[in-house]
Amino acid sequence: MALSPPLPVEPVLGGAEKLDEVTRLINILEVDLKEKNLLPPKRNATLEELKVHTRSIDDADPILTTRGINVLCQHSFKGNSLTTARGALKCLANVMLLDPSTRQIFVVLGYAPKAAERLKNDNREDEFLASRLLFLTTYETNLDFEDLFENHQLAESINTNLSRHAKTFSKAGPKTSVPLFTILALSETLKLLFNLTQFYPHHALTFTKSLLYILKTLANIKVPSPPLQPPITYLINSLLNLDLEDKKARHFTQNPLFPKFDPNNNADRLIKILDSSVRQYEAEQLERLATPLASLIRKIYDFAPDTVKYHMRSLLLPSDEERAQPLGKSDTLSAHLLRLSTSPVAPGLRETISNLLFELSDRDATSFVRNVGYGFASGFLLTHDLPVPENALEAWSTGGECDTDPLLEDLGEKITNINGVEINPVTGQRRDRETSNTEVEMTEEEKEIEAERLFILFERLRATGVVNVENPVTRAMQEGRFEEIE
Repeated sequence: MALSPPLPVEPVLGGAEKLDEVTRLINILEVDLKEKNLLPPKRNATLEELKVHTRSIDDADPILTTRGINVLCQHSFKGNSLTTARGALKCLANVMLLDPSTRQIFVVLGYAPKAAERLKNDNREDEFLASRLLFLTTYETNLDFEDLFENHQLAESINTNLSRHAKTFSKAGPKTSVPLFTILALSETLKLLFNLTQFYPHHALTFTKSLLYILKTLANIKVPSPPLQPPITYLINSLLNLDLEDKKARHFTQNPLFPKFDPNNNADRLIKILDSSVRQYEAEQLERLATPLASLIRKIYDFAPDTVKYHMRSLLLPSDEERAQPLGKSDTLSAHLLRLSTSPVAPGLRETISNLLFELSDRDATSFVRNVGYGFASGFLLTHDLPVPENALEAWSTGGECDTDPLLEDLGEKITNINGVEINPVTGQRRDRETSNTEVEMTEEEKEIEAERLFILFERLRATGVVNVENPVTRAMQEGRFEEIE
């Protein structure tokens, strides 16, 4: 079988040679604006040549000036050829991404409204390019987005584009691939939507109708492996600032988060993504990627119908079967969440998951300890000034009155009762499954995990002022009693 010939490689210029070439191309394009001396194929080829040099702004000074940006803007928005316009927009998008100072030049030249108008085109390449320009101008510019909302129907254009994406993905389904520019356009639109709702929250209600479109897209798009990558992450983030309850805009007679055909549908989808994520990413990655997802699940739970809440609790909280061993030891989603709730390398996610588990326990300290065990609950309760009621553990017992002062009893010796089975309130394990040998040797990895948990707990205690002692884990590390696991 003969080998295919290698693809031609574009020569990469640098230094004075690149500077001279960029200067030559800008001059050609500028003269063409005045004299219309280039035929469309030549004009497009010139822009394509220039685009190669915009992949790095080193030695590309003529493009980074007001003159250079103006040349690109005029070819982007004042010509009759959409092919030419898209070629110029690609150059412009590259430059504005790499050199933030050019974004303000773009704004001062007055082309942002034209970008908003371009969003009205029913074309995914135009959507991608215009959305990217507007997204970039949400940073380090003084662009008046109020004008774009009021006079250029910015919100309406974004809602319309998201509606188109919902139809595209609903028709294609998760097993059918869609064109690359469809994915790119969706991603840029969602990024723009998030920034607009973040920086201009008083306009967030204008995007409420897109709640349905985003959820439809999320329900039908193929989830990659690992899952938390674009556009999945952008779909999740875009929901965070919307009126999920539809309390104010009241666009829907039935909240699309809980559709009639299956009220659990969207919660299931999000929780499945979370389940897949905690198995495929390290804690440091989850800190950045999964925190928005956990926050969204928590928000949805807060106002979900009771039947959906019950379903979500069944997926996220430890089951009775998990209590055959201490909670957090198994490979279930709830066990992963419990371990992440004490992760020293993911403080944001740790707090978000702890809050989620507390919400799933109806914001009740007693239920919280019962659901996750005092070992996982104690740090959160102490740092949030939520002490466990003195008689909380005894209240769960079905065995009558307590004969001793609960304050004097050792917590680890108390028993609780869940579905007629006694459990250890600290570990959450069934008493009848506890080993008689209390000195079972832990693996080196388990020792390290336990040391991390103790470190976090003591630091939380110190922060509350409850105790003022040296963290024993810190002391042990200083004395060399812990060795790093390779």
